[in-house]
Amino acid sequence: MSTEIKDLLAGLGEAWNRGDAAAYASLFTPDADYITFFGLRLRGRQAIEDAHRELFKTPIKLTGGGGEPDVRFLGDGVALVISGGGSTVGGRPDPGRDAIVSFTAVRTSDGWRFASFQNTRVSRP
Repeated sequence: MSTEIKDLLAGLGEAWNRGDAAAYASLFTPDADYITFFGLRLRGRQAIEDAHRELFKTPIKLTGGGGEPDVRFLGDGVALVISGGGSTVGGRPDPGRDAIVSFTAVRTSDGWRFASFQNTRVSRP
């Protein structure tokens, strides 16, 4: 996996766990398309920041457990990233919130940013 994309993913988790909506949103392109765990579609960096400012009032922390992200370069400066993981709510693991997420990462003048995000609950047989 590219170091830049690995760093972008790490920055996303760090900003989330600090509850820093502005830092979290800054890792997306200004016109990013973001689909939440619950199916809400957010359009643009400002909408992502506003929604996460409210969400971060709840003590939800991201955890690992998704393994190494799968990164596939689709062209020069564009990559599909598939990752997984979990979260804790109130300090306790919540397996019902395990998810698989997909991103489109693009190289911009500010470095790599996410242009799209889709968060989906893991389906268990």
